[in-house]
Amino acid sequence: MPRLRQVSRDEATSEVVRSTYRLLFGDRDPVREPGTNTGTPGDWWTVFALVPDVLKHSIDGFLLYHSPERVLDARLRELGQARVGWACGSRFVYSQHCKSMRELGMTEDQIEGVAHWPAAGCFDEVERLVLAYTDCLAFDHGRVPDGLFEALRRHLSDEAILELTYVTAMYLMHAVMSRALRTEFDDLPEPVVEIPGPEGAAPWDVIRGR
Repeated sequence: MPRLRQVSRDEATSEVVRSTYRLLFGDRDPVREPGTNTGTPGDWWTVFALVPDVLKHSIDGFLLYHSPERVLDARLRELGQARVGWACGSRFVYSQHCKSMRELGMTEDQIEGVAHWPAAGCFDEVERLVLAYTDCLAFDHGRVPDGLFEALRRHLSDEAILELTYVTAMYLMHAVMSRALRTEFDDLPEPVVEIPGPEGAAPWDVIRGR
């Protein structure tokens, strides 16, 4: 279950929430009967419904990057979104955009290769540059070497780079929020916990020969 309260259909008073629920869940109450047609629980939507204008702002972002006005190749966009999901450890963002890559006709080798792209031979030069740029956004918080940026600029227009940066950074935010709030496939226990040792054992006992 997500960490925040979910908004039931009966509780929803905002038209943006009601229309979103109708579109995604039909006549069901998504809290009592969870599930979307993409196989997710759907609780990202029911949590974001707590603040309807935040939900609308997010939906507007989705509509923006799907707009026919975009100049960035959709395959490159999805590479950035899937990689940023993987880099941030968000199973939700990563899983959804692996599916989007497949829908755009990208190969299974490319989808699997997102996780280990420096060692994958299935990406062309511009795809590798997009993946490297995404890593700079996710891991280095936007610190991008000049050489990498200039190489990317040889393939993409300034407009396309701005779109790539904006959409990838938006999904960096979504990945972080999904993990923090434990929505959808990010409802996972903390993986780093102490593994108990034998009663009375100290960590250096093995070195002392005990």
